[in-house]
Amino acid sequence: MNKSGKFITLEGGEGVGKTTNIPFIKNYLQDQNIPVIVTREPGGTRLAEKIRELLLHANDETVTSHAEILLIFAARAQHLNHVIIPALAQGHWVLCDRFTDATYAYQGGGRGMSLEAISWLENFVQDDLRPDITLLLDVPVETGMARAKNRGGGLDRFESERLQFFNQVRQAYLKQAQQYPERIKVIKAYQPLDIVQKAIVETLKSLLT
Repeated sequence: MNKSGKFITLEGGEGVGKTTNIPFIKNYLQDQNIPVIVTREPGGTRLAEKIRELLLHANDETVTSHAEILLIFAARAQHLNHVIIPALAQGHWVLCDRFTDATYAYQGGGRGMSLEAISWLENFVQDDLRPDITLLLDVPVETGMARAKNRGGGLDRFESERLQFFNQVRQAYLKQAQQYPERIKVIKAYQPLDIVQKAIVETLKSLLT
């Protein structure tokens, strides 16, 4: 696709600080006079948000791994076509809380689903659209889970998984970063917040030059 805006994704496991840093990134970009919209996955449209509810909240019927990944890509298709692609075409920058790297990490690493199947769905739904840059906030799993539990409000279906699941998710994320080092930048998010945000700004500057 032809696009004039930039597509930034923020990735990481539970409790890595995405909620804290998304407003920071938005404000930084706006200070550079860049029009930016903030969105999230799963979600971003009315239908995609309904799918998010199905994915995050446990119910009487078990969601199989195959159903889970198909729901995620169904939500992504809606999100891309109704929000992300139009915004990029209009010259807006898009800042998205999670995208397909999360699918490789959670469904590929955590659930053990076929990476080839994920890649096929990625190409089918996204065509050649990929983020311009991905900020991967990385913290040790125990640290992230302690932060998540301290947020209050209870844990969703993913946050309630076992520690081994999140270790697999983290390793899958880091493997993605090794595979795509030009796009995925690992931010050591266990450092003090000012140092984390300085690293984020330095990474974003590469898109501004």
